[in-house]
Amino acid sequence: MNIFHIKIQKENIPIGSILSPILGFIVCITIIIFCGKNPLQALSSLFSGTFTSLWYFGTMLNTATFLMTAGAGSAIALKSGNMNLGGEGQIYLGGYISALVLTSPLRIVWPLKFILALILTLMFGALVAIVSAFLYELRGATVLLTSFLLSAALIPIIDSLILSANSSSGQNLLAFPYIDEKFRFYQLLPPSPFCFSFFIAIAICVITYFFMKHTYMGRTMEIWGKAPEFAKYCGYSSIANSFVSLALSGALHSLTGMFAVCGTYYTCHKGFYSGMGWNALSAALIVSANPLALIPASIVLAWLYTSAERVGLTQGFAFDISGIVQGCILFAIAIPFSLTKKPFRK
Repeated sequence: MNIFHIKIQKENIPIGSILSPILGFIVCITIIIFCGKNPLQALSSLFSGTFTSLWYFGTMLNTATFLMTAGAGSAIALKSGNMNLGGEGQIYLGGYISALVLTSPLRIVWPLKFILALILTLMFGALVAIVSAFLYELRGATVLLTSFLLSAALIPIIDSLILSANSSSGQNLLAFPYIDEKFRFYQLLPPSPFCFSFFIAIAICVITYFFMKHTYMGRTMEIWGKAPEFAKYCGYSSIANSFVSLALSGALHSLTGMFAVCGTYYTCHKGFYSGMGWNALSAALIVSANPLALIPASIVLAWLYTSAERVGLTQGFAFDISGIVQGCILFAIAIPFSLTKKPFRK
């Protein structure tokens, strides 16, 4: 049967997903009202503060870059029927590999060195994700579980590699040396880290959409994600679906780590990945893995996270208000909601 003759149901973003960032916003406002030193000033800062400063506005767009790039990777995995929970470890690995290559004493012209770092970053991210695909096809191991466990194991390994690499030098033990200036992305809104990687991330979302909707492989993945038994009946390869989708997902997560190293931190330091993978997965789930809708959703979430962090700093909260907002959004996504269904299951 020709895959292009199969009618795929048109996607709609569920109401419950739209309510997720709204819930996070309500929680943020509630915390400010009851815990803020000056609630009115804090609320004003929450709504408009991010847009009155080049630093915070650029930081918001930079955060959206990470959400779009890694979110596109999560969207591909979700569309294919997989749940890649190893995003944080894959992002960390991408940052580590890119920093390792760019700070290495390898004597080649800098454009080739950058291209080498990019290729290795994508390759290692894809290889780590493929392990989950291999275990699924070989032993039927759940991708959701194996990807999470591999990420959990990978993070302390990279931590130890960073520490051991700098133990005999005078460098900071928690980070690599800074990469050379010629490898750093040019800042478009200094002093913020906003750079051209934002536009690359938008292009990645657009390309991902056309890949999923207008290529044989992409539409095959969608069928595997929506009707796996039907895909088996049609003879579509489960191995191709698992390996290709998870390889692309891992590569995009790893690329996010390289964007962070070359455009934001200029080094790979311990813990830089924290929250990136889960936030990107939240963005992908909110838009039902629609890569085009991921663009505005990432900007909205980036605004919410940046504003919450800004208010937390200016109001002197004794806890991480941004982390609470992120947790509420993930919690809301996990709860199905519909205006047409009964509130309780029979």
